[in-house]
Amino acid sequence: MGDFSFQKTDRLRKRFEFLRLSRQGRKVANEAFLVAWQPSSSGRSRLGVTVTKKVGCAAVRSRIKRVTREVFRTRRHLLAPGYDINVIARGSAARMSKAQAARAVEELFVRIGNQGH
Repeated sequence: MGDFSFQKTDRLRKRFEFLRLSRQGRKVANEAFLVAWQPSSSGRSRLGVTVTKKVGCAAVRSRIKRVTREVFRTRRHLLAPGYDINVIARGSAARMSKAQAARAVEELFVRIGNQGH
């Protein structure tokens, strides 16, 4: 399971980490998601997911977070190692199917991977 696991050390957990990414990080976006990213101080890539109440009810927000974590877990190889990434959902993400949301997040990861090398 090693390569496809999603452990506690793979998550952004502290408020200052999210704030640092929003202030200093590079950003890429599409119609449904905004991704802020920058090189990590640790050697591994870490993910944070932000979905506000404006996006939808709790079930919708949870679905978006699950899909985003799953894409990160299975497509981490698209990214160079050692990035902190915060995926911020926009309102249109709530109207997407799981497959559409996964494609949208994966597209942004590919763009980050192309810029990061």
